[in-house]
Amino acid sequence: MRDRRTALHARPCLTLAESDPYPRSNRTHNRACASTEPVILPNADVRVAVPTGERQYHIGLGPGELAEYILLPGDQDRVEKVAAHFDSVERTHRHREFASATGSYKGQRVSVVSTGIGTDNVEIVLAEILQITQRPTFIRIGSCGALQEGMELGDLVISTGSVRLETTTSWFVHESYPALAHHEAVLALIEAAQGLGHRHHVGITATAPGFYGAQGRPIPRLPIRYPDLAEEITRQGVLNFEMEVSAVLVLAGLAGCRAGAVCAVYANRRTGEFVEGAIKDKAEATVVETGLESLRILAEIDRQTSTAGAARWRPSLWSHS
Repeated sequence: MRDRRTALHARPCLTLAESDPYPRSNRTHNRACASTEPVILPNADVRVAVPTGERQYHIGLGPGELAEYILLPGDQDRVEKVAAHFDSVERTHRHREFASATGSYKGQRVSVVSTGIGTDNVEIVLAEILQITQRPTFIRIGSCGALQEGMELGDLVISTGSVRLETTTSWFVHESYPALAHHEAVLALIEAAQGLGHRHHVGITATAPGFYGAQGRPIPRLPIRYPDLAEEITRQGVLNFEMEVSAVLVLAGLAGCRAGAVCAVYANRRTGEFVEGAIKDKAEATVVETGLESLRILAEIDRQTSTAGAARWRPSLWSHS
């Protein structure tokens, strides 16, 4: 029979270290746990979020290469479609699935960075963008499935907040922590959509961790656990399903940054319709235009706030000059 003292010493006594700032532990990994002083877990490799060089590990971008007003599409091919609206293109870059472009839109320096699909990818992109910018504004532009009656393919959904069905953000905040869009971003998106004449809806989104079972879609050969999920959240007044918004809102908010989201309706979950062809192209163009225009409006809000010497923007500061 193995000695009990050996068995006890074989089990590590671990204590999590603080993640900010990034001190490196001088303790060795194989040191036995003393009864009075537990071994401290080493921090994560700081070269990822704070690399030894200038370029971030995943997005491949360095300081100064992104503007402070940023669109976040999921699809990397949408980056080129956004950049087509720029007055001039300063730079483009692609690393892994993360494509980016920076340029000028109606005189305002803006950027677009693709996140890929899902909140886990969003976490990577936001974490790295935050290392090379000052206090960026984020607007997610994407696609979604509509849940409520009266919503049509090609409509826009502007999120005021999102139900956190995903778990990525739970590694940062409590499970009951709300995913809320910044009020200025919501107002800018409404103003942009209205000004462009795009039909839109405003309300709560649900961010799912997947496309099929996680959104209650029936799948041949794969039984799903919550087949009534879409019906349940529809009764709760949720407007749409998508897969990234809650992470953008939570992580940006934690960093003290502004964030919002607008998605084009690609699927109608009530009727089973799905966009294709010219309708899909128009829907994508609509969400791109609205996102860009909202960044221009937010930049103007910032200028007016600064000119007034105000701590925060309020409607009485708005000027069309």
